[in-house]
Amino acid sequence: MPDEPPLTAHELGEEAAALIDELSRISAEEDKLTRLYLTPEHRNAADLVARWMRQAGLDVREDSLGTVRGRLPSSMPAYGEKCLLIGSHIDTVIDAGKFDGALGVICAILAARELRKRGIDLPFDIDVLAFGDEEGVRFPTTLLSSSALAGTAPYSELDARDANGISVAEALREFGGRPENIQDLKEVPEKLVGYLEVHIEQGPVLEREALPVGIVTSLAGAERHWITVQGEAGHAGTVPMDARKDAVSAAADLIVSMETAAKSARSDGVVATVGELGIHPGAVNVIPAQVKMTLDLRAATDRPRAAAIDEIKARAARISRKRGCPIEFDQFHEVVTSPCSEIFQDAAKRAIASMGIRPFRLMSGAGHDGQAMKALTDIGMLFVRCRKGISHNPSEYVSIEDMGMAVEATVRWVAEIAQQEMKA
Repeated sequence: MPDEPPLTAHELGEEAAALIDELSRISAEEDKLTRLYLTPEHRNAADLVARWMRQAGLDVREDSLGTVRGRLPSSMPAYGEKCLLIGSHIDTVIDAGKFDGALGVICAILAARELRKRGIDLPFDIDVLAFGDEEGVRFPTTLLSSSALAGTAPYSELDARDANGISVAEALREFGGRPENIQDLKEVPEKLVGYLEVHIEQGPVLEREALPVGIVTSLAGAERHWITVQGEAGHAGTVPMDARKDAVSAAADLIVSMETAAKSARSDGVVATVGELGIHPGAVNVIPAQVKMTLDLRAATDRPRAAAIDEIKARAARISRKRGCPIEFDQFHEVVTSPCSEIFQDAAKRAIASMGIRPFRLMSGAGHDGQAMKALTDIGMLFVRCRKGISHNPSEYVSIEDMGMAVEATVRWVAEIAQQEMKA
């Protein structure tokens, strides 16, 4: 039996807020939060999270790709050697908010501690996971650390290089990892109960519904492309406008066309984003010879996403003919739509209802490690309300009360799943 009464949701929220603040101070830049995969900042964050896991009573190790793992052993080993995975990520975008990813890891650590302190019977082990490559900012890879657990990360990913020419393999060795073991990390599906993740919503729906948490039904499919627009350099003062092959002008046409294509399919949740754009040679008095940019394309289901990229490529072909500028697409990432387990959704419904909160289901338009883990096992996700739906932005904010509710909901969610396992 537990030796002390469980903490209230508000007390749990205060703890979560303190940990969030401490982790947010680990950054590559003094005036903004930037913590990229396999950087010294990631190293420091991983060490801090490992310390928190030990303080919560978990057995800690780090895998070959830098994922920190904290285990809470089963209190009922007679049920076998199954394991429930709960995790999120500790890397960030550039100039990030402090809750994206980090809150999910902190909720999992605090929930595991509370499960132990409250003496809740667990017929499975719990592994809390702190992944490191969810955002895909430093390298042209995404979900690498979770994909390795799912067994879908190929060796070729290790050759990907950052803007300074450093490969993933080189950065891993500097970090203390072992890239040669990437294909040895796959979990055994038969030994898993599933994978759970708690994450801020990164959207406005829960705020509109006046709810602190919600149950995710599916994770939208997504794909990413490098797009190269090839023009011809020339003197900015001597080449007539109608004789130019201006890569920037062609790229501008294409960006507007991509926005139009996405808006025409908005009923299917299609969104298109150009997040990176580079101009060569990049001189004020030279007509641009080349533009390289990224396209991030997402949709609620896979069919409208496929239709959208076909439409965008058709528009690109027309622009190319009109402008005399070849346009090439090079896809470097794709994840299909990932439905969440109905069993986990129903368990979350019971857990949330037991707190006096109206259970509410919604889809995720953002990508998460759960999309990689879906190739391995069943997944479940809880969303946490964030102010105005703002994310990937320093203004990202979650209240202490909502953080506490998220931790308590996670405790009860796991307890519901444990009850199900014992009845199976």
